[in-house]
Amino acid sequence: MDRFESLAERRIREAMERGEFDDLPLAGQPLDFSDADDPQWWIKRWMKREHIDTAALAPIVVQLRREADGFPGSLGRFTREDDVREYLTDYNHRVRQDRVESRFSRESRIIAPVVDVEAMVARWRELQ
Repeated sequence: MDRFESLAERRIREAMERGEFDDLPLAGQPLDFSDADDPQWWIKRWMKREHIDTAALAPIVVQLRREADGFPGSLGRFTREDDVREYLTDYNHRVRQDRVESRFSRESRIIAPVVDVEAMVARWRELQ
């Protein structure tokens, strides 16, 4: 043993001697450095590997606008009118809450639309 060998190096060497690194997934395959110039490559790979929805990282107002863009089609998952009404009322509550919280921001404001619950319920009925 080299007397300058660090503890970490020694443990790696010993693990290799025990065969603990044999048969690892992707062993023998080339490393992928295609995104090495991106400073956030590691987080992007981690999010992809863990199936993390990047839409959830967008500002709340952007998420709300995307949600509204999906109406009435996205309401098709509901089978009861009361559930649609409750969902849309909750959506409007979240929009109003975002507007209140954004009053204290100095950024230029994007706002999400409030929906007419009854008109949207009527459109939902047409899709049924």
